[in-house]
Amino acid sequence: MTRIVQIVPYMGPGTGVAGVAFHLDQQLRALGADVERFTFIDAQRRRGTRRWPRGKMFARIRGGWDMVWFSTIGTRRAGEFLANRPDAITITHNNVLVGDIYVNHGLLLASMRARGRSFWGIYRNPVHVFIYLRDRIRYRGRTHRAVVCLSESDAADLRATYGAVRPKIAVIPNGVDLDLFRPPTPDERDAARAELKLGTEERVAVFVGHEFSRKGLSFAIQGLSHAPSVLLLVIGGNDDIIAEAHAEAKEHGVGDRVLFLGPRRPPVPFLHASDFFVLPSAYEANALVVLEALAAGLPAIVTPVGFAPEAVVDGVNGFLVERDARAVGERMEQLANLDDAELAAWSRRARESVESYGWRGIAQRYLELAEQLQAERERGVPGHPVAKAGG
Repeated sequence: MTRIVQIVPYMGPGTGVAGVAFHLDQQLRALGADVERFTFIDAQRRRGTRRWPRGKMFARIRGGWDMVWFSTIGTRRAGEFLANRPDAITITHNNVLVGDIYVNHGLLLASMRARGRSFWGIYRNPVHVFIYLRDRIRYRGRTHRAVVCLSESDAADLRATYGAVRPKIAVIPNGVDLDLFRPPTPDERDAARAELKLGTEERVAVFVGHEFSRKGLSFAIQGLSHAPSVLLLVIGGNDDIIAEAHAEAKEHGVGDRVLFLGPRRPPVPFLHASDFFVLPSAYEANALVVLEALAAGLPAIVTPVGFAPEAVVDGVNGFLVERDARAVGERMEQLANLDDAELAAWSRRARESVESYGWRGIAQRYLELAEQLQAERERGVPGHPVAKAGG
């Protein structure tokens, strides 16, 4: 039986890194692996509690402090934890600098460059400098034996950012919960729309994301000027950026066609109320939400970043567009003008396109990589570059 430890700041159902680790935990167990976890909470058990003042500024400071703490003290405590499990293969998600496999959930510097940030705009923040130096050690040194990138473009960004990456690189995308994210029944769709006070005739686009700027919400909002038949649901954000986006929608004369719903988990009812999905993002390592939308039967209008070009076939289960309001809007209007039978055909193709990305199959690929590293360890063979793991 393969023994696996996952190191992750937090683990739990939902989206993001915590959700990825949670699904892997469940499915690796189902595949027969002996799985443990080491989280920020586990590392913190010997740490004195610190009371932080309330407020958004202090919340950001605390987030940065916790990241630095888990990267440094957490690394030492994770190493102590692993020392008692010498036979385990470790999968590390974020921050900690130990583990056989590191899962690259995104590159801060690549993300900021994609948004047009200058060198000074990136490095004037000491936290960004810390992350760059930490991850240079991670990728150029002997910390890990393998790095999992979530897409081919993510692997290319990694090499472009850090040069010669010493660990072997495996490309394994995120998975999707095909039972939770599925096309709605007619009754589920009607109930979801009734909850939002929507009629049966409106064509509804949905945007899901917390970082409105990076995720390209402005292009979707301004795109409504070129998509007069479309209503836009916006899931995510916080009070400040929602207020800014609402002001932008009113400025462009589309305020009455944008409904801001704030953070909602899970987003399933809102996907059920919608006809298609839009995400004109500047940068993604994978964009799990794209897989979730497709699994829910929503054609996706997305930019060709991250895993999107590998999941979306232009004109088949969605559209690949530039970060341009007219381009986004015209594709939204094109889907809005389809009749019900045509839109249903797009929905079927969207669902079919991701049915091979269930979490069980993705976990199997991680298990195969772990078993490969275990065999190399037993033979005393050093790591060597590979392009992919598990197909």
